[in-house]
Amino acid sequence: MEMTEVYKKLQELQKILSEKYKIQAEKDEAPRTMERQGENVTRRKKENNEISEQYSVAREKVAGLKRSLEEAIKSREEGEKGMDNISTNREYEALEKQITEATQRETEFRKELQVEEKNLADLEERLKFAEADLKEQEEEFEKLRKELDGNLKKYDKQLADLEKKENNVTPGIDQEIVYKFQRIIQRNSQGIVAVKNGVCDGCHMILPAQFANEVRAGDKILFCPYCSRILYYEESEEGEEDYSMISTGFLADDDDDTDGSDDDDSTSDDEYRDDEDSDSENEDDENEDEDEDSDESEE
Repeated sequence: MEMTEVYKKLQELQKILSEKYKIQAEKDEAPRTMERQGENVTRRKKENNEISEQYSVAREKVAGLKRSLEEAIKSREEGEKGMDNISTNREYEALEKQITEATQRETEFRKELQVEEKNLADLEERLKFAEADLKEQEEEFEKLRKELDGNLKKYDKQLADLEKKENNVTPGIDQEIVYKFQRIIQRNSQGIVAVKNGVCDGCHMILPAQFANEVRAGDKILFCPYCSRILYYEESEEGEEDYSMISTGFLADDDDDTDGSDDDDSTSDDEYRDDEDSDSENEDDENEDEDEDSDESEE
């Protein structure tokens, strides 16, 4: 089989595998979504039970306070009625004490009952909200369960169809190449890319010139040394920059340098050469001064 035919098959296989792995990921995610929803339902049930228990305790407390309040009111009223029938000072003092204590208890029970009734009303509101939320979560869970059953069947059918297409495409391709290609697609979604102007179209790294020429020759399957994708040669469009003379292992830069930057580099080189000439002239002047001093010393 010619390499051009192999490349076409690999490109077709790439589309099949990309769709296959996408569907497989959705199939794998579906039960996890169901599981998370199930956890939400369990958590809501626990919260609902806790609020329900708090509501029951608060309701019992309110009922007990009401009974205590009724007893205090009854004791106070009995003492007040007894005041009409007292005959001794001792009876008066006893009834006065009964009325005072009953009135005090009545006041305390009324205050506490007011607080607890408010708390009970709040808990009742929370309980209604928790029950409604739990019902909603349970309905959502049941909906997801039904959808999951249908989706799994749909996913299985789609995967089976793609498996058939894959089996129709792979004959004629080395099985080791197919295995590597499958792993590449799982990581990058693209397993075969073009080489243009010595640059891998997958990772945009500049390839060694000799290696790029081998890809262009198309004699065998070659993998990008940087991203491991399968490479095939493609003629570059007119106007695209050629990176074949640039050092390998760098990212290709699509932005052209401006003329101003080139002028700056040229000016910088000229200034550097002028500085070197100036330093050289200074050294010559110093050497001449040293020779004159030496002659004067000998005289």
